[in-house]
Amino acid sequence: MGIKKRKPVTPTQRYQVYSDFAEITKKTPEKSLLAVLPRTGGRGNTGRITSRHRGGRHKRKYRIIDFKRNKFGVSANVIGIEYDPNRSARIALLEYEDGEKRYILAPFGLQPKDTIISGVGSPVKVGNNLPLREIPVGMEFHNLELQIGKGGALIRSAGTSAQILTKEEPYAYVKLPSGEVRLVFLSCFATLGKVSNPDHNRIVIGKAGRSRWLGRRPKVRGSTMNPVDHPMGGGEGKSKGHIPQSPTGVPAKGFRTRGKKLSDKYIIKRRK
Repeated sequence: MGIKKRKPVTPTQRYQVYSDFAEITKKTPEKSLLAVLPRTGGRGNTGRITSRHRGGRHKRKYRIIDFKRNKFGVSANVIGIEYDPNRSARIALLEYEDGEKRYILAPFGLQPKDTIISGVGSPVKVGNNLPLREIPVGMEFHNLELQIGKGGALIRSAGTSAQILTKEEPYAYVKLPSGEVRLVFLSCFATLGKVSNPDHNRIVIGKAGRSRWLGRRPKVRGSTMNPVDHPMGGGEGKSKGHIPQSPTGVPAKGFRTRGKKLSDKYIIKRRK
């Protein structure tokens, strides 16, 4: 796993940094684990744009990922490590003893022909899925459940991992990648190791065209728009004095947007 820099033959290639894909061992996806991924162009069910600057990307198929890891006590062999266009991490194709195949998030260091297993009493080894009760304090893990049996919800991006600070029945004090410390039930499962592709944050797109391939359209500054289009629009020339905000009037620059949730009682320390 690493990154490459292009020789600056053209201006767009001067700062371009991209993945070398050295860890990829399987080029074509498993057909039985593919699903149609429709394109929305950032529009909701009413046909109105709800996410700006979206649209026009390359066609994709969705890879069905097993976040639950609920095939307990059955060992699986790693067939290969694959690229997934829908996420920053790599994915691993598993084949279980009974012949069933599933995709999982590939942990960093997992190799083809490795054997992994899920369930209570599994060995403490990268790729295995265990309840927090059996994960040693200080060890890295990812794909963490918040509700027992619902499947991994947190720590799924490339290169991320969390640690247990201490355990007090029925909770574990988990330090998340953001710095937040949160109570999670000891019966919730997580996968040992950190997520693959840790160099993802060093990638430099390099040119506008690559963003368009990914479905990202150009962003336009609100201050250049007309008053009808944006709260910061209008004025003669480069006008000042606007309060930085979104088109819907939500203040930018430090304004907290997280509302009150029932789960707030489980947060011991905020991320900031």
